[in-house]
Amino acid sequence: MLNANQLRGIIPALPTPVRGELVDAAAVSALFAWLLQQGVDGVLPLGGTGEYGALARAERIRMVELCAKAMAGKGPVIAGVLDTGYHDALQAGREFAAAGADALLVLTPYYTNPTQAGVRDYFLRYADTSPLPILIYEIPYRTRIAVQPEIMHELSRHERIIGMKACNTDMYHFLQMVAGVDAAFAVLSGEDTLFPLHVAAGARGGIVVTANLLPRAWRRIFDLCQQGRTKDALALHRQLIPLMNMAFAETNPGPMKAVMDLIGVDAPEMLAPLVQPATELRARLRAEVARQLALFETPVARAAG
Repeated sequence: MLNANQLRGIIPALPTPVRGELVDAAAVSALFAWLLQQGVDGVLPLGGTGEYGALARAERIRMVELCAKAMAGKGPVIAGVLDTGYHDALQAGREFAAAGADALLVLTPYYTNPTQAGVRDYFLRYADTSPLPILIYEIPYRTRIAVQPEIMHELSRHERIIGMKACNTDMYHFLQMVAGVDAAFAVLSGEDTLFPLHVAAGARGGIVVTANLLPRAWRRIFDLCQQGRTKDALALHRQLIPLMNMAFAETNPGPMKAVMDLIGVDAPEMLAPLVQPATELRARLRAEVARQLALFETPVARAAG
């Protein structure tokens, strides 16, 4: 059973390669050939980057199966659960457990606009019933639901709630939350743009979108933070700002999917309601990713081989 000590380092939030409405198994294999050669500590399929809401339920399960087979114990597979209601979310968690996931990233309940007491009870109930340990997914700029630090402190003490993906961009909120969580609870940064600050403040690593493209650059930032070289980590992170600005200029994962052929993954298709990013944005991002790959990463030809 996965525990918090195994949640650390660089965990890419995976896009879902598709052809039509179906998961493209060959492209998933190519993505893992790249990521495993470059060195990642786990993967997270089926978050927002994975277009959870646009995928058919059977395709979500298929994506988890492919990820579990590809990882083969080399790191945890944390499957996103982004359903709005408890029963659908629990059913998804059971299906992903059967498909080979090691843990579940469970989104805060949204649309119903619950109180903090409701949020607390939702996660306690889910953790008591879940077939796998869970991480809490807090992303208030998508859901309008933030978790108060004292509620997160309480939840972190449940033995089956082993961590969280922190996407609240309020740094003081983050500092208050980290200050009181259980020592066995793994806080993971969920923001590429704040990653070194989160790690310096107590995160054990991060679930990073652009680590699909530049895993070694993000590994270097993480290692510098671990060595206490925060100034150097921030300087390296600063070099990635143009890439991050373009990767998130339109709704993720559209821009990133459009340039993933540069790492040997030809799967640019999006699922409705998302559409292909603007031509000019694709061109600028392609040039920037190519430049960064030349600086940090193994040539694609070697990765593909």
